[in-house]
Amino acid sequence: MKAAVILLSSALLLAGTLAMADDAPRVEPTEQILVPAGEFTMGRADSSDELKPHQVKLTAFHIDKHEVTNAQYHAFCEATDHKPPVFWGLDRFRCSLDYPDHPVVGVSQSDATKYAEWAGRRLPTEAEWEYAARGGLESLGFDSGDVLNDEDANTKSAKLDGPVAVASFQSNGYGLYDMVGNVREWVADYYSENYFAQSPVENPQGPEKTRWRVIKGGGWYSGKGCNMVHVRNALPGSWQDFNVGFRCARDAD
Repeated sequence: MKAAVILLSSALLLAGTLAMADDAPRVEPTEQILVPAGEFTMGRADSSDELKPHQVKLTAFHIDKHEVTNAQYHAFCEATDHKPPVFWGLDRFRCSLDYPDHPVVGVSQSDATKYAEWAGRRLPTEAEWEYAARGGLESLGFDSGDVLNDEDANTKSAKLDGPVAVASFQSNGYGLYDMVGNVREWVADYYSENYFAQSPVENPQGPEKTRWRVIKGGGWYSGKGCNMVHVRNALPGSWQDFNVGFRCARDAD
């Protein structure tokens, strides 16, 4: 797979709320799931050389149960005077407080990183994301097996014509929602087409700096094949896309 196909939120209060402003409503942060340490085969044997299967060992980590929502990202923008997403206010992409529980879209990788840092979290690595997305299933295309039905996820063939509220579909084996479908997700890694051939076994962090950043998963505007958990793609880190959101991770205590 070639580099990119261009497709057209340390204020986490550990007591359990994200502050928007002193007199504004408070927004709950995303509950996180502890993903246990383990080893898995990353990539897929019947795919391109870029997706060369290789063994990866990961230490335990926490990851958001669902994608960051409009309400959560708005809390970040209010607290930090950050600009809203590029599509904010557009019903077409359900990107406003009229859709508080929908995943935020139109956020660049750099802005997603700023939200994660503000929330006391970080973006997951590509390896962490894929391991979590598999939900404990090894070498299968999706988090539910090798077949994805229209009622299983918000993909293009489901014809929902935009993002839907997070956790609208069944969770995977780790209790995570929308690892398949709804929106694609930024991860922490820079992108290199040849990285899998030289990736370290333990806790890979991605290649040295490049122009591109990895996005994982598919989304509401992606076909079923692009929603397979091993699929990777890339966009410039400054890119803002109507089919791309994110979720956060953090190291296990």
